[in-house]
Order: sequence, then structure tokens, then C-alpha cells
Amino acid sequence: MRISVGGRGSAFLMSLRLSLLIAVSLTLLAGWSSSQVARADGGAPNLAYVAGGGNGIGVIDIVKQQVQTSIRLAGDPQMTYLSLDGRFLYVTQPGLGSVSMIAARTGQVLCSAHVSGAPTFVAFDPGANLLYAAGPEAPLISVLDPTNCALLRTIRAASNVAGLAVAVVGSGISGGKGNQLWVSESQALAVYNSSGQRLATVPVPQGPLSITIPLGSIAYVSTRQHSIIAVNLGTRQIYPTLFRGGDFGAMDYDAITGDIYVPDKASHQLYVLAPIVPGSPPPPEPDHHFTFSASPQAVAITSDGQFGFVALANGDVAMLDIPARQIIKIFHVGGSPHFVITGLYPPALGTTPSSTQSSNQFITAALYVLIGLVILGPALFFWLRLRLERNQKAKGETQHGK
Repeated sequence: MRISVGGRGSAFLMSLRLSLLIAVSLTLLAGWSSSQVARADGGAPNLAYVAGGGNGIGVIDIVKQQVQTSIRLAGDPQMTYLSLDGRFLYVTQPGLGSVSMIAARTGQVLCSAHVSGAPTFVAFDPGANLLYAAGPEAPLISVLDPTNCALLRTIRAASNVAGLAVAVVGSGISGGKGNQLWVSESQALAVYNSSGQRLATVPVPQGPLSITIPLGSIAYVSTRQHSIIAVNLGTRQIYPTLFRGGDFGAMDYDAITGDIYVPDKASHQLYVLAPIVPGSPPPPEPDHHFTFSASPQAVAITSDGQFGFVALANGDVAMLDIPARQIIKIFHVGGSPHFVITGLYPPALGTTPSSTQSSNQFITAALYVLIGLVILGPALFFWLRLRLERNQKAKGETQHGK
């Protein structure tokens, strides 16, 4: 049987084009995957986790628009941090004096750390890969290893802790080792580096409480005198009081517009403050607000600026359309919500740190194999084509000789 073949050059170009197509597809796939992971914490709203909701952690499937079975957890959960891949939840439990790491997909408690001060606040440094936890009953900040809940060291503050936040100020997306931990003390904000060294003290006579720090140069802080102030991260300059209200809950910000969302428990309002632009006078505040039938305790804004989720004291969670400035749905999770965070569906593989490492190694090895095939494919194809042509030529000469 005779096989028709084209020129060697055209065959090589065809195989090269095929390999380039595969390489581009792999690159786009890797980029798509990375973008999804980068938006996980407060990002693409697949799930919303409500600390204090249901039987511990209320869970809302945003895509399906329904409330799932809650994660059963004791100790009056107060605040959560969700890992960037949506795999692990870190939850403060002041009733037990603990911080727990939970597999988001199964609800299994993977490890716990006993933390002084009735731990209520938690913050994560993505550059140094450190988890900070503290509470209002001790002047101590516990520095934890997020892979196993091990206590690495303790930072002593000047007074009991009333709030925590990490400022990403180093180089790169995660900030590296240059990030800062900002801590609310009784009458000051304390600033620490990732090694626990105190870098600065910013006097705040009003008494700082909750802190939220968008990417940029400004931190926003609620106070015991029912006000919202702003602090320049670089100069430590305090801007005049931006807004006065009632009893403020856990704030969040819109990463697209820079707007600050402030829940006011007393007035049942969610106030939206326009961002400060350094060098310009502060804008009139608030820019606009939302009104609820129950007291808002906390708010989470997705990183694409499309949706907001407000935890209410009556066990409800309100879903907001941020661009349209309206409430679009109410979910009832039950319990006594204290905090809310959104993120991606947990990955199907890896529900523990060790299994996660194994699955990551497998995926990495498979990717290297694919890359190897892409690189070697054209050469192998061309070699086989050349060998086939030589065999056909030799066969033709033999037949002609006969």
C-alpha cells in the first residue's frame, strides 16, 4: 500500500504549528487557573461563609442561589480567613480560646491552636505566609503557621487587642517580607513587620477598633467614639474624621472603585464612603447607603466589585448588586452571624495540607510531561516522517533493481 506524503518542510511546519497551538492552549489554561485562584478570597462568588451562622459556619451556594448545610463548629465562631484556593477556612473561636483550620469541602477540623485573649480577630500575611490571631482579653498577638496551626511566636502589644489587619506594602503581588501588621490598641495603632518588630505607633485618642486596608496607601479605622478615620500608611498622617455614626461592624472595600463599606449596627445602615485620594481634600461622606430590616454585623465585597454580602443579626445574609446599588436577594442561614467572606468552590483534590502537597506535585509533574511533549513533538514527528520516506525510497529502489 502506498502512503502519500508531502515535503519535509511542510510536514515540519505543520507539526510545529500544532505544537505551538498546544503550547498556547496550555498557557491560556494556566493563566485562567491562576486568575481564578487570585480572586478566591472575597473574589468570584461561588460560596459565602458566615461565621456564627447556622450551627457554626453558615454556607451559601451563590451560583445555585441556595443555603447549604452549615459547618458544625463550637466556640461561637467570630471571624474567618479563606485560603486563596478556597481549600481551607481559618476560624477564631473565643468560646474555646482557639483558632481552627477547617477543610472547606468536608467541614473537618484539621488542626487547632490554643490562643490567649479569647481570639476574635484573624489576619493573613500572604508574603510571609503567616496567620495572626488575637482577642480583646489579652495584649498578645499569636503568630501561627497556617499549614499546621503551630504557634511560631507571640507579639506583645501595649494593651488588649481590638482589631487586626495586614497592609500589603512590599514588592510583588503578595508584598513579600515587606508587609506590615496593623494592630488596634486602646489609644493607638501599632505597626509591626513580619518578624514581630514594632515599627511605629500612631496615636488614636478616639480608641481604634476595626481596620480595613485596601491596596494603596490608606487604612480605614473605626473608633470607640463612633467615627471612621483614615491613616496614611507611609507618613502615618491621620486624616480628619471622615464620618460619624453608631456601632460599626467589620468593614470591607471595593477593590475596583476603592469605596469603603461600613456596617452601622445601631442605624441598620450600610454606609458607603468614597476613597481618599492623597493630596486632595476628603470627599463628603457618606456617598450612599443601604438600609436593612435587621442590624448589619459585617460586609464582604467581591474583588470584581459586582456583589456584596451583608451578615445580619437576625440570621439573614443580604446579597447586593454593587453597580446597581440595590439588594437583590436575602438568604437565611440562622444562628447569630458575626462575619462573612466569599470565595471559590473548594478543589476536589486535597482536603489536608499533606494531600494538597501530593496533588500539587502530581499536577506539576503532569504539566512538565505535557511541556516535554510539546517541545519534543515536532522533532519526533519530523524524524518519523523522514524515516518513512527513506524506507519508501529504499523499497522503490529495490523493486526497480529487480
